[in-house]
Amino acid sequence: MMGHFGEKFTSFFNNRWLVFVAAMWVQSCGGVGYVFGSISPVIKSSLSYNQRQVARLGVAKDLGDSVGFLPGILSEVLPLWGVLLIGAIQNLIGYGWVWLVVTGRSPVLPLWAMCILIFVGTNGETYFNTAALVSCVQNFPKNRGPVVGILKGFAGLSGAILTQIYALLHSPDQASLIFMVAVGPTIVAVSLMFIIRPVGGHRQIRSSDGFSFSIIYGVCLILAAYLMGVMLVQDLVYVSETVITIFTLILFFLLLFPIAIPITLNFFRDTKSPAEEALLLSPDKQESSKSGDDSQDIIFSEMEDEKPKEVDLLPALERQKRIAQLQSRLAQAAAEGAVRIKKRRPHRGEDFTMMEALIKADLWLIFFSLMLGSGSGLTVIDNLGQMSESLGYDNTHVFVSMISIFNFLGRIGGGYFSERIVSDYAYPRPIALAVAQGFLAIGHFLFAFGWPGSMYIGTLLVGLGYGAHWAIVPAAASELFGLKKFAALYNFLTLANPAGSLIMSGVLASSIYDSEAEKQAHGQNYIHRGISFSFSSFLRAEESLKCKGTVCFFLTSLILSGLCVVAIILSLILVHRTKPVYRNLYGRSRR
Repeated sequence: MMGHFGEKFTSFFNNRWLVFVAAMWVQSCGGVGYVFGSISPVIKSSLSYNQRQVARLGVAKDLGDSVGFLPGILSEVLPLWGVLLIGAIQNLIGYGWVWLVVTGRSPVLPLWAMCILIFVGTNGETYFNTAALVSCVQNFPKNRGPVVGILKGFAGLSGAILTQIYALLHSPDQASLIFMVAVGPTIVAVSLMFIIRPVGGHRQIRSSDGFSFSIIYGVCLILAAYLMGVMLVQDLVYVSETVITIFTLILFFLLLFPIAIPITLNFFRDTKSPAEEALLLSPDKQESSKSGDDSQDIIFSEMEDEKPKEVDLLPALERQKRIAQLQSRLAQAAAEGAVRIKKRRPHRGEDFTMMEALIKADLWLIFFSLMLGSGSGLTVIDNLGQMSESLGYDNTHVFVSMISIFNFLGRIGGGYFSERIVSDYAYPRPIALAVAQGFLAIGHFLFAFGWPGSMYIGTLLVGLGYGAHWAIVPAAASELFGLKKFAALYNFLTLANPAGSLIMSGVLASSIYDSEAEKQAHGQNYIHRGISFSFSSFLRAEESLKCKGTVCFFLTSLILSGLCVVAIILSLILVHRTKPVYRNLYGRSRR
């Protein structure tokens, strides 16, 4: 009896759904960068910063959120629990030290040192993202879109989740939110770091997987709707501490509910049916073939290059038989020394090294499309408070919470619908990226003119479009360049986010906003002096001016809309180039 229970427990610990749920929990408190809008006011007031100084902390936050080369490299030489531990330590040191400074428990540091602390603390979440994505993409190789979308979605929603948990503390000290940001994600990551890892998920395919994903999607939609409702209730009416406690307990229940999936699969399901055994058979064979020496893989690659063209015209079974015969002859000839096998460069859809991927046009199409699309979305996220304030809205935090929730839904929806595109039609996943960038272009256009209600619609479209990028791009990169160096490729692509934000927000939006604010402050029209930017002016602390009206972000939003149109064109070029790859990857499963 004890032996049977031990076997069940081992199976539960190695279940890929347990890893997935644990990764969801880490991500749900790992997006600490999205809480910056809530902690920046207390930093500003406690340290007597002006708006420009706070903006520099925001730039440090964006860089920390996206520069992930080190976790990408470490994930290849360290176990993933080590990657999570390093991220937890960075999060604790960075935001813990900020809390000490803000509360007066540590001497006040210069601005550049505070920027480093914010960078280090926020950079910890790149370790969380890397460990979660690497483990789950390897465990769910046939469901990359949904898995990436759900995990990135919870990272985007973590701001709303942490804010609601903070409401439970009833602390009058706003600095306690910084303490919670420092300690909460650290505790969760350390508690789950031995669970989040690859567990050979390709051998755990079950006929019930579709139903399990449906449950996860249902929980995600309920969670988003619930947080939106709770946010509106707490904003519009007075809510007692008892009601806030009930709200937060329901939130915990929704977050914990997905653990029922691995528990049910391991402790309450029947033994494997013949159909499930058949599903498991093929991956085992594939794994055994991959466990052989490298020469077999090279021989197969050579066969793909050198096989006669008429072989592709044969029926599937006959084609596979003919290739196997030719491969056998080539292997025998290689063993006898009659031929010399020379390894070729990988083709799209195979495993690339980082250097091999960097010379491919497809990678740079993804990078620049992501930079224009997600960079424009992040510009809105970083300036949403000023945008809504300039249009006369008093409760600017409502739009910040709304875009967090729509960001979450965009990631969930982007993963789901892009997966349907590739699995049902074998069409390139980047077509979904072009659609998301269309949402962004329309949203920026609405922001430019500031019509009644356009702020709400624009927030919805930009949130959905921005979030969808982070479900579609990682999945597409893993399909085109393989899983072997996925961590390095993913963290390289994330650099597009701060690059776009630095240009569009740090240079374009802020320069136009300050120019219009200066005109309004002096009450006269100045000759347009052009948009200029220098690091010397960036480093100077000056009192910021406020701008009112649609003119504040009119030109910026129109330019962002145009850049999104350019991003759509780049995505469509990528679609055209990768059609054969997706037909090869997914077309066979539809025959």
